[in-house]
Amino acid sequence: MQDVLQQLQEKRAAALLGGGQQRIDAQHGKGKLTARERLAILLDDGSFEEWDMFVEHRCTDFGMEDQKVTGDGVITGYGTINGRLVFVFSQDFTVFGGSLSEAHAEKICKVMDQAMKVGAPLIGINDSGGARIQEGVASLGGYAEVFQRNMLASGVIPQISLIMGPCAGGAVYSPAITDFVFMVKDSSYMFVTGPDVVKTVTHEEVTAEQLGGAITHSSRSGVADLALENDVEALLTTRRFFNFLPSNNRDKPPVWPCEDPATREEASLDTLVPDDPAKPYDIKELITKIADEGDFFEVQPDYAKNMVIGFIRLEGAPVGVVANQPMVLAGCLDISSSTKGARFVRFCDAFSIPILTLVDVPGFMPGTTQEYGGIIKHGAKLLYAYAEATVPKVTLITRKAYGGAYDVMASKHLRGDVNMAWPSAEIAVMGPKGAVEIIFRKALGDPAAIAARTEEYRRKFANPFIAGSRGYIDDVIMPRQTRARVCRSLAMLLNKQVTNPWRKHGNIPL
Repeated sequence: MQDVLQQLQEKRAAALLGGGQQRIDAQHGKGKLTARERLAILLDDGSFEEWDMFVEHRCTDFGMEDQKVTGDGVITGYGTINGRLVFVFSQDFTVFGGSLSEAHAEKICKVMDQAMKVGAPLIGINDSGGARIQEGVASLGGYAEVFQRNMLASGVIPQISLIMGPCAGGAVYSPAITDFVFMVKDSSYMFVTGPDVVKTVTHEEVTAEQLGGAITHSSRSGVADLALENDVEALLTTRRFFNFLPSNNRDKPPVWPCEDPATREEASLDTLVPDDPAKPYDIKELITKIADEGDFFEVQPDYAKNMVIGFIRLEGAPVGVVANQPMVLAGCLDISSSTKGARFVRFCDAFSIPILTLVDVPGFMPGTTQEYGGIIKHGAKLLYAYAEATVPKVTLITRKAYGGAYDVMASKHLRGDVNMAWPSAEIAVMGPKGAVEIIFRKALGDPAAIAARTEEYRRKFANPFIAGSRGYIDDVIMPRQTRARVCRSLAMLLNKQVTNPWRKHGNIPL
């Protein structure tokens, strides 16, 4: 028995050391934590239960039979974050560069299957050189097994990917399917083909950071939701973010204690919207002032800035916020912002998180770039997402709500449950000046007549009362009372039940 115990201790010690001290030092030299150090920060102290510590690869080609490391480059298991169950895998770059083998993939698939069985979120920490070349198609098959499970888990359990090193080739498609992707600046990157291949095929000179770094994907491509400064910040941010999410699609989102009264008024909101309709203001000020204790977790803050998305709490319960940002492109909807908003709305709907929509939108972005890029289909994604969503939907129009963009932004016509407006709201087909120039083309030569007609149009439509007279707006509220009215509406909608017609699945305009 003592021999067996000694053997166990030796194997466990070897597994804990990963690829050896020299490679651990090299990992630290790059400013990166090891796979185990990352899990120690991410999970509650002492909560991690590791699975498959003693797994080894089965490859015998190219001398691999003599290169076996216990654990095979990935640490898997489960633990808790703030007491809530979560399944995890963390790729170990010190072992074969974190490359994915058949056995490596099987370890990941095992925790994914178990997470689905028990209804717990999955967090994957990616730090891998890609498929293990020595195993050929077996490693590619391993990736596909992971992809299949990502798809099955989508909308069933939350899936979060942390990119904390290289993630290239086929490896990128697992994070792409997951719900949220966080990256680390200067030490993580994602791309389908690397800089060398790009140079060979297209003759472009580009660095790994330029091609697929955290800044690139969080600001240009929209692949990443956040770009964090270092490993520690990324892991602690994930812990905070985790608190907004339910464990699965059958559980309700977690409710946290809150001492911020729902009836709190914010007098400063009465002057948030400028008198000049062309002057911008920061919609984030409204979001933080109505949120519990001013806490707003913004997602994709550097991508498509004309749309703001993220999570707040109201009376302790998570709420997804979608808002037009007048500070950027006047809050117009374009291709990027429509896609950004649509994916977020669908996530909230999948996991029973109520949606608060703050509207100040002058319309869709005009121009050949947008039309050639498919703004019609991309804009329809946002429309489809709102129309499909069955969670509580509360909409507040703060200023402009023009044209088709009014319809798209969670209007009453798309099954908005409670639709309110501030007195400054303008709901119309288009702005007064543009409308008059179309309606009264023949009077364009008379500036006085145009000015009079513009003022007439403004009086008639640059207010929320025409929409209110038709029931499209449920109430016009004082801005200072926004938090109280939204909280009251969500409390009323707590047990809302509505279902869509049975179908295998809809055909969203992808």
